[in-house]
Amino acid sequence: MPTQGQRHITTFQSGGQRYSATDLRAALGAEFCRLPMVLRLLAENTLRRSSAAESARTVANLKGWLNGHGSEAELEYWPHRILMHDTTSTPALVDIAAMRDSLAEVGIDPGVLNPQLHVEVSIDHSLAVEDYGRNDAAPRNLAHEYRRNQERYRFLKWAQRSMETVNVNPPGTGIMHTMNLEQLATVAHLDLERSKDLRYPLVVPDMMIGTDSHTPMVNALGVLGWGVGGLEAQTVMFGLPTTLRIPDVIGVRLTGKLPAGATATDLALTITHLIRERGGSGEFVEFFGPGVSQLSAGERAVVANMAPEYGASTGYFPVDQQVLGYLAQTGRPAEQIQLVQDYYQATGMWFDPQGEPEYTDILELDLAAVRLSAAGPRRPQDLMDISGIPKALEDEAQGIAEDAGPLPRFAIALAAITSCTNTTDPKLLIAAGLVARKAREHGLKVPEWVKTSLAPGSPAAMSYLRRAGLLEDLGYAGFDVVGFGCTTCIGNSGPLSEPVSRELSASTLRPVAVLSGNRNFAGRIHPDLDLGFLVSPPLVVAFALVGRADVDLLAYEFAPERAGGTAVKLSDLLPTREEVQELWELGHDARDFARDFKVATTSALWSQLDAPKGARFQWSEDSNILRRPPFASLGEGSQLGSFAAHPLLVLGDDVTTDHISPASAIPADSLVADYLVSRGESRDDLNVFASRRGNFEVMVRGGFHAKNLVNKLGENLPVAHTVHAGTGEAVPLTEAASRYRSQGQSAVIIAGERYGTGSSRDWAAKVQRLLGVRAVLAGSFERIHRSNLIGMGVVPLLVPEHAKEQLQRVSAADLIGISAEPAAIEVRGMVPVKVEFSDGGILEFEARLAAETELDLVLLRAGGVIPHLLEKTQAQFREVAR
Repeated sequence: MPTQGQRHITTFQSGGQRYSATDLRAALGAEFCRLPMVLRLLAENTLRRSSAAESARTVANLKGWLNGHGSEAELEYWPHRILMHDTTSTPALVDIAAMRDSLAEVGIDPGVLNPQLHVEVSIDHSLAVEDYGRNDAAPRNLAHEYRRNQERYRFLKWAQRSMETVNVNPPGTGIMHTMNLEQLATVAHLDLERSKDLRYPLVVPDMMIGTDSHTPMVNALGVLGWGVGGLEAQTVMFGLPTTLRIPDVIGVRLTGKLPAGATATDLALTITHLIRERGGSGEFVEFFGPGVSQLSAGERAVVANMAPEYGASTGYFPVDQQVLGYLAQTGRPAEQIQLVQDYYQATGMWFDPQGEPEYTDILELDLAAVRLSAAGPRRPQDLMDISGIPKALEDEAQGIAEDAGPLPRFAIALAAITSCTNTTDPKLLIAAGLVARKAREHGLKVPEWVKTSLAPGSPAAMSYLRRAGLLEDLGYAGFDVVGFGCTTCIGNSGPLSEPVSRELSASTLRPVAVLSGNRNFAGRIHPDLDLGFLVSPPLVVAFALVGRADVDLLAYEFAPERAGGTAVKLSDLLPTREEVQELWELGHDARDFARDFKVATTSALWSQLDAPKGARFQWSEDSNILRRPPFASLGEGSQLGSFAAHPLLVLGDDVTTDHISPASAIPADSLVADYLVSRGESRDDLNVFASRRGNFEVMVRGGFHAKNLVNKLGENLPVAHTVHAGTGEAVPLTEAASRYRSQGQSAVIIAGERYGTGSSRDWAAKVQRLLGVRAVLAGSFERIHRSNLIGMGVVPLLVPEHAKEQLQRVSAADLIGISAEPAAIEVRGMVPVKVEFSDGGILEFEARLAAETELDLVLLRAGGVIPHLLEKTQAQFREVAR
């Protein structure tokens, strides 16, 4: 077998040309077919980049994984591209700009700090729903977006100009994950660098990472990729691999086919519940079995998107005929589609519906068992039949009498068809349009208090909905297109309707959101809403027509406006699969996807934006959007060592990154608002937290700013407050942190299970570092947040079962002693902890360091990603200078 260096190489034919490929069958032998597809892909990635010794270790480690269906061994993963959205790319690029300044200040050319692989940025997280229910809502909202975010967008244009590997897609081009599927994914990729010494070009699997937890959506096309924090992405940008333990792989065997009426949304919610019930965090999930072939790529995308909701790193579907069909539907060149088929079939990575790889664990799901579903009212894994919503709301009345005011007690405040999760599958949007059409035919109207919106993930949606004749029907029901971005799903829902806002202040209702998004954590969708249900796009329209959430939608009789109208049931509104397919065929044109995307990328609003030039960004002390962060500098130092600390917060289970660093609107009555007003901002137009992630002063003041977050250090503490140990006062977190810092004292955070659930935002870790937190002691961590904490040098510690309850009862005056010396820490090693209670009691235990790889230890010892990269760059510069 010919080899290139230490790699096994084979060749194959496609479109009249011969290509090279890594020969995994030769490298792995008989074990090849036993491995899950995701491990075959990781093997290809590692073996292609490895030395002979490392290749041999990888093969041995994968065989060891098969012996026990698990392993502690590490792999290096080298993606060839990174995908970011604007509110994760902004802080990452701000870090790079500040790092360039630090290098320049010690005599190093700042231009040497340039990402070493392609970075694609999508501006999709800043679109807010201000105008709605009108056919010009989209351009009006886009104008609002540019007005509010000009300074930040100019900075992104500077980054694109000064960093040759960065490409920025302007507002209006769609949601990053939809763009990834429709425009960016190649599925099979030419590795030009490693083709140089081969006779034929080397084809490899398309592999990537994204700074958003829903990056696994691209797994629907057989592209291996997952979400990381911006800090982890920076390590990859500058030449380091992502290191990971060979993952446990959960196989989900799918059989049967979806029944009439059930949608991909219902399937995704069912799978989320199924896998969360099993438990775990960070495993790779792979779907197999004959039921996989019954799902279109669009349906798979809905399921793959929700991987973080079911606690997984991936939700992988292998490449098959459905993937080829999707590539054709979205206008990919015929020769690329043929290359994908020939490559995956030649290398043994083409899906076999009868194949039975070996997995760490196997879960079973008969697709025929999926029913119309919802999840809520606060977590995406809390599944129920659609008829179960009234019962789920029974405990939420909180003394409000039935219809105590002019609105229903559980009035629907927001009905949003939003998020890449569901709007990427065109047939779900067509189904929603058909519900609106049938509602129009029956004379049904949406009540005035319901704020409706439709925000597709792709501008191509306008074309196929218009061609299918559904835009006017959707507009009739209030679901005019408000723009192409994340909107309500990320918390950019804009103000509530006037009737709801009025009754909220009178405390006569508990308003509810229904949305087709992926998360419904309390306060995420809107700061004033803590109840929300995830449902499919057609059900969003149906609930909007009802106007209240506490109804059995299956039994509900819609009241038509026209006199003498007969009762209308949900079954009269929901379309059949045949009706949806008919309109999809009428509306679809494969040319839409490239054409509409190109139109969006050539936006006049974007091209007219001025942007600075040069390797260094010019900061302004007057800016409330962009400030040079203090942690992006040389000499920050490690947080490790032996120290005694006061608890800054004591928190319970399911604290999300939305709680830690919110993305939604900045409340006008908050300490953050006071700070911004003192610097000349209007209290009525403060934008959202996510828009100010380039300003550390705003972000640190916004840390833990969540109405429903309970800090157990005090009774009824105000938002973002704690108890200061020295005085017993209730003070803002920033004030307590400042006092501890000035007194040379350390701080820690204590939390329960699943700490850091939710979005990948690295500011959830940065804010803890800026608040002086040296360690977080938690029952468990969500994967990306654990990585982000390490990326900021904050020590994540897993508390043993016997100590959890006592830790939840500590007071501000208690001292937590931690011994984590740099030379003593190990991967998943034990760290001594001693709690000295103010009443004289002692609690001693060993916590497990939540470090999964040797690179984690390197970063902790350096003080985080940024100090490590700066030290590495400085060392390289000195070496060259010698």
